[in-house]
Amino acid sequence: MSSEYDRVKVGKLVLKGEKHKKSKKRKKEKEHKDDKDHKKRKVQVDEDALKHGGWWQAKLTSEITGPVAIQFGENSYVKALDNGLFTLGAPHRNGEGPDPEEIFTAFPINDRKVSFKSGYGKYLKIEKDGIVTGRSEAVGSLEQWEPVFEDGKMALLSDLGFFMSIDPEDDACVALRKKVTSLEICVVRCNNPRETVVDEEPQEEKGDLYEVEKNYVKKFQKFQDKKLRINKNDIKELETAKEKGTLHEALLDRRSKMKADRYCK
Repeated sequence: MSSEYDRVKVGKLVLKGEKHKKSKKRKKEKEHKDDKDHKKRKVQVDEDALKHGGWWQAKLTSEITGPVAIQFGENSYVKALDNGLFTLGAPHRNGEGPDPEEIFTAFPINDRKVSFKSGYGKYLKIEKDGIVTGRSEAVGSLEQWEPVFEDGKMALLSDLGFFMSIDPEDDACVALRKKVTSLEICVVRCNNPRETVVDEEPQEEKGDLYEVEKNYVKKFQKFQDKKLRINKNDIKELETAKEKGTLHEALLDRRSKMKADRYCK
């Protein structure tokens, strides 16, 4: 008989008519999981980065820091040579990142300019004849480059006013033109961690200000008579509050004047 009892799962005594209470811990865990799943659904997948081995395109000067690669064309990167010169590396297949010789370290100079150090420990410099070399031990004005963004494209401007490009004759890295052509268009790709892009705008705040107020009223009012009670005052006071950054306070104040609100009184 004892063996039969051993097979029975012993649980908490439940009286007749008494409902099982859900564990608060399990409820919180479920809410946390649902919240994480909800955020995951909003994450924007960077297809372009996936095609380049996870190296993502910098679209702001402030993003150009740490390990970077300078891309010209589809899947080719500037490559450092042991003689202090640079050339265009061989094209990579989709899903591949740059080779070690094609990886530089970017250092911000200010909010406009950056410097690049090669794997040989030398900084990229514009020479007076337009050749880009990597033989500098320290950063001066000629080792500084300004990323110029326009219409979703980028070019690297040297201190002498010439843009970096690849010479189509011998694939050497040069800076010979003061105007941007297709040869000067490049992409700086980064490999340092970046924050996941998530749509953080609350659902209640989507739409115009009338819709926003209506959404918040729906969220917080009790609907004893199934009627929405929206403040009749001019909506312009919400426009003013939004400009001042006090929209939520203004919405709360407007709701507090309505009798059916359960959180404002």
